[in-house]
Formats: sequence, structure tokens, C-alpha cells
Amino acid sequence: MNKQKIITRTILLVSFVSFFNDIASEMLYPIMPVYLGSIGFSVLLIGILEGLAEATAGLSKGYFGNLSDKTGRRLPFVQFGYMLSAISKPMMIIFTFPLWIFAARSTDKLGKGIRTSARDAMLSDETTAEHKGKVFGFHRAFDTLGASIGPFLALIYLYFYPQQYKFLFLIAFAPGLCSIALTFFIKEKKKVKLMADNKLKVGFFDYLSYWKKSIKAYKYLVIGLLAFTFFNSSDAFLLLALKANGMSDTQMIGVYIFYNLIYALASLPLGILADKIGLRKTMIIGFTLFAIVYLSMGFATAWWQYGVIFFLYGLYAASTEGVSKALISNISLKEETATAIGFYTSLASIFALLASSIGGLLFFYNPTLMFVFSGTGVVLVVMYFVLIKPKIK
Repeated sequence: MNKQKIITRTILLVSFVSFFNDIASEMLYPIMPVYLGSIGFSVLLIGILEGLAEATAGLSKGYFGNLSDKTGRRLPFVQFGYMLSAISKPMMIIFTFPLWIFAARSTDKLGKGIRTSARDAMLSDETTAEHKGKVFGFHRAFDTLGASIGPFLALIYLYFYPQQYKFLFLIAFAPGLCSIALTFFIKEKKKVKLMADNKLKVGFFDYLSYWKKSIKAYKYLVIGLLAFTFFNSSDAFLLLALKANGMSDTQMIGVYIFYNLIYALASLPLGILADKIGLRKTMIIGFTLFAIVYLSMGFATAWWQYGVIFFLYGLYAASTEGVSKALISNISLKEETATAIGFYTSLASIFALLASSIGGLLFFYNPTLMFVFSGTGVVLVVMYFVLIKPKIK
């Protein structure tokens, strides 16, 4: 592939769509646990809510990923998915009783579930195996840059209007609309080759049958990734730990912005590095950084310690999120990419429910115990990926 064409028009547009969507979503993410607490949600209930919302997204990722492959279409799923996520923002402040909040969060996550597999498959369709790290890293860089700008805007707002969270949900609706508008400028390629067993009707759980037909390398990879997800509780607990240690809302958001800036700046360089040294090696480095972060977080007390921890956390995210999807797309057939990604992300969201629920219980009992539990577990995951070196390239 010609170097000038590695980042195509479609890749650029999809990246900007993610950029604006993440401005909207991440404007709210740092204050979400605080907002939920202000309307009566306990730490445990926040963990369960986030886990259930992620599970909703996960189940839909599998179904809609499979549907994308069956129909040979990507763009409609991308457009509808981003639309749902945008309208979920103002929904959060219409009512505050638990069932409605769950419906609003689930709408957001359902949108994510509808678009994610098709979007990642679209990115994969636009490049070749030797450039997957760079392409997925480029997309993550834009996505996470939006995740840096969003909290910064929230920080400015809260400086002038402290603890007045509700209007932020309306402000976040604007960049969400921008992301929707940009999807209509994406030109989808001709339909990808339909899967051999294409049927007119697609059952909601039909994607689960992919496990039987998938190759061993895919199975080994997914087992390890799911084990990691089990020990990776919601980032909300990292923010709650900062809050519990005396940080104000603005200080907490400032740390979160710093993390996202490191994530954004490192995503493309680490994606390029992954193409050179291998996707699996880069992912192992990332998981090692995660273990260091969580084992340190439970004992940190000083500002400089949090700075180092969240710097390393940004590097972890940049070396795993896009890389893991690039790995999956490299070991699956082009016409089955969305299903392969959807199968993994579907089960990962179920494991995220378990992780956040267990994390909430452990955090409620003793925050340090939760961080040690997660960090120790991921050390075992790192050992697993080192041992299966011949299985995944």
C-alpha cells in the first residue's frame, strides 16, 4: 500500500466522528460517578449500573457485528449507533430515578454496541495487516484527543458553576450532533463479500456460533483478553479513589485530562511501534503497565505519585485498546471481522459487569484491596500471554 494512502478519507472521517463523540461522552465521564452520587446512588449501585450498561452494549456488539457481516454493510450501523449515544445525554437529566437512569445509560451503550464492531471492521477494511497498528492507533489518537477536550470543557464549566452538573448534559449534546453529521460524509465501499452461511434472518445470539468455527489463535487471544477484562474494573473507581483522597472535582478532572492527553499522544507512536515489533508484544507491555498502575494506586497518597500512575495508565491504554482489535482483525477473515470483534466485545462486556460489581464490593470494603486484586490478576494475564507466545503472532 502506498504510504500516502495508509490514512484514507474514510479512516480520517471515522476518526473525526469518534473525536466529537468522545468530546461529548468524556465531558460527562469524570463527573458521572459524582453526579450519580448526588442523586442518591451508592458506590455499589454505581458499579452495578455501569456494569449492566456495559453488558447491554456488549450483547448488542455481538449481534450487530454479526448483522454487519451478514448484510455486508458497515455505515448504517455507524450512523445509527452514534445517533443513539448523542440523544442519551439529555435523557440523563429528565428524570433521576434508577430505572430511567439505567435506560439513559443503556441507550448510550446500545449506541456504542450498534456501531463499534461495524466501525472497527470498516477501519480494518481500509488497510492491510502490516498497517493495522498504525491505523487503529491513529483512530484511537483522535478518539482520545476528544476524551481530553471533553473533560477540559467540563473543568471550565465547573470552575464557574461548581457542583451544577445537569446543564453539562445539555452542553454535551452539541458535539454529539457534530459526530452524527460527519457520518453522512462517509462513503461506504461496495459491500464486502457476504459470509458463506448468510441467511435472511439473523438471531440475536447467532454470533456465539463463531467460537466453534474460529481458529485456535483467535481462541487463545480471546481467552486472555477476557481474563484481563475480569480484573479490569471501571475507571470510575480510579476517579473515586482520587476523590476519596481529598481531591476536588476540578482537580480530579484535571488528572483525568492528563491521562487522556498521554493516551492520545501515545496512541499513534505505539501503534507504529506495534507494527514493527509485533502487536502481541506491545499488548503485553501495556498489560504490564496496567498491573504496575493498579498495584501502586492502592498505596499512593501524593500528587506526584498520582502523576506517575496516570502517565503510565495512559501508556497502558494506548498500547492495548487499538492493538487488541488490530490483532483480532488480523486473525479473522475480512468478511467475518465484525463478527470476530463483536463476539469478543460481547463477552468482554459481560466480564466487565462482573469486574465492576466485584470492584464495587471490594472498593466499598477497602479500596486498596480492590486495586491489589486487579493488579495481581493482570500479572497472571501477562504470564499467560508470555506462555502462549507461539500461538499468537
